[in-house]
Amino acid sequence: MIRTYELCKRFGKVTAVDGIELDVRDGDIYGFLGANGSGKTTTVRMLLGLVLATSGRIEVMGQPMPKAAAHVLPSVGALVEGPAAYGHLSGRANLTILDASGPSPGRVGRGARIGEALERVGLADAGRRPVRAYSLGMRQRLGLAAALLRTPRLLVLDEPTNGLDPQGILEIRQLLLELHQSGSTIFLSSHLLAEVEQLCTRVGVLDRGRLVIQDQLPALQTFTGTTSVRTPDGQRAVALLGRRVQRADGDQLIVQAADPAALNVELVTAGIRVVELVPQRRTLEQAVLAVTRPGSDRVGAT
Repeated sequence: MIRTYELCKRFGKVTAVDGIELDVRDGDIYGFLGANGSGKTTTVRMLLGLVLATSGRIEVMGQPMPKAAAHVLPSVGALVEGPAAYGHLSGRANLTILDASGPSPGRVGRGARIGEALERVGLADAGRRPVRAYSLGMRQRLGLAAALLRTPRLLVLDEPTNGLDPQGILEIRQLLLELHQSGSTIFLSSHLLAEVEQLCTRVGVLDRGRLVIQDQLPALQTFTGTTSVRTPDGQRAVALLGRRVQRADGDQLIVQAADPAALNVELVTAGIRVVELVPQRRTLEQAVLAVTRPGSDRVGAT
């Protein structure tokens, strides 16, 4: 769906994007992670033909970009940085202007299509209000509505939950999952680890313009070699396991154990009751911090 080959972008002596090779596959929810200033937005703008690459190649839906932009972009919905809008016009009027500027998909009439988009992002009751009266979160929702006007095969979203409250973030997450289930591939640029970990199937991490991780999310959440054990016989379990117990807190133990099943057999054989036994896996935050360098703008988990 998206492929880049040695993609670079330099602004004078500053290299913003340094030889990255993205591989976004059909059906992915691809999380593009990186600290603010790591080159994410520059990359997104190059993918959409809004900024020309210094070197390298881009393919979107199998077509070269920006050469094939006129053919590709009608099938792409995008929200990049802050959504642009005429403040004195209503949200509905802004979407009408945007919809009229492109080819009609011919599925339903323009009014119904715009109403459906506003409904999906939670702006049905605010569509006739002037955009200057919108909050930041409402503007983000309007930008998402614009991206959804033509039922895109590919959604390219740059920080789509910026300015939303927790309930709004949950609603947008559910909307993106629905769009994915209906056939859209989603490329989600974000610096929010929690958002990506809950939503995405595949992850790429950008650090100072370089792609340092690109893999399926489960592959990054590897087994740490420790197991969480909950037992009412905590003291007996500590006596049995000795130095293998890394931490003991009442009935909860963290045990060094390469084979959780064997650990369970050992405890049960010794007559120790096991209420819960859970292998510990590395979090996405741990995976990212292991390959990125500290700086003034770090990838955040909130």
